Amino acid sequence: MPQIPMTREGLEALKEELDQLKKEERPKVVEAIEEARAKGDLSENAEYDAAKEKQGFVEGRIQELEAKISQAQVINPANLSGDRVKFGATVTVYNLETDEESTYKIVGDEEAAPDEGKISYTSPIAKALIGKEIAEEVTLDTPNGEKLLEIIDVEFV
Repeated sequence: MPQIPMTREGLEALKEELDQLKKEERPKVVEAIEEARAKGDLSENAEYDAAKEKQGFVEGRIQELEAKISQAQVINPANLSGDRVKFGATVTVYNLETDEESTYKIVGDEEAAPDEGKISYTSPIAKALIGKEIAEEVTLDTPNGEKLLEIIDVEFV
């Protein structure tokens, strides 16, 4: 079974979502199904259909979260060091064309939040950065053409 890399925070967020689905969402869906059944003819009952559809989504997400949690490989960035970019690193890059700095934290797929500077290790920018070192230039292919970035800092926090 393949391991899924994530930070401790990412694992905790998955566990919280799983707990919320099991303790809050699942009982609400069961109650909605019971209420819809009480109204009679299920063949023309839109409320019943909607509740069953929601139940399928909730149960599917529960299974997905349980699988990811069981396969989690927790990586603590604080235990890492060096000048080379790897999972868990917070990387500051300088765009040589626009003279702009950007900072990204490389995290697991479930933790990615680009608006917060958290990018998935499977994203194109993370793939381009991983394995590179401070002061190294990286060419990033984007839909708008190539970008030339220089790694100016790598931190593990």
